[in-house]
Amino acid sequence: MMSEFYRNIVIATDGSENSLRAISYGIEIAKLSGATVHALYVTDITSFSSMPMDAGLEAIYDTLREEGEKAISVVKEHGDASGVEVREVRLEGHPSNEIINFAENNDIDLIVVGTLGKSGLDRFLLGSVAEKVVRGSKVPVLVVRSEKQD
Repeated sequence: MMSEFYRNIVIATDGSENSLRAISYGIEIAKLSGATVHALYVTDITSFSSMPMDAGLEAIYDTLREEGEKAISVVKEHGDASGVEVREVRLEGHPSNEIINFAENNDIDLIVVGTLGKSGLDRFLLGSVAEKVVRGSKVPVLVVRSEKQD
């Protein structure tokens, strides 16, 4: 049964194992509704964007972009396995702002995000990103809790 309720779904991912549960939920909703998934990874360059780019910062930037490629490819693989169309989206900037702006400017019907990121400070920051998306988005947001809750 196809639904017109969800036509375009954003799955925002950070590439962590914890994001796999959010990816599964987003892909399943897309499969049931016939929606297109937009796999979104935001390279967070806000912490070093005001610094001059030297070899060290360039290496960090390249690593972040590579992580983004891997994160998006996981969503694509899940989508392909389920027969769901996945469009890859890579953005740069502040993650919550970019997720909200992308959703509001691209006819997105649902944003799917996880609550826990990688570990330590990254984990705190992803929780912060999810909260900011929930608070700031005009588009409905599905927050998927990780199975591991410390």
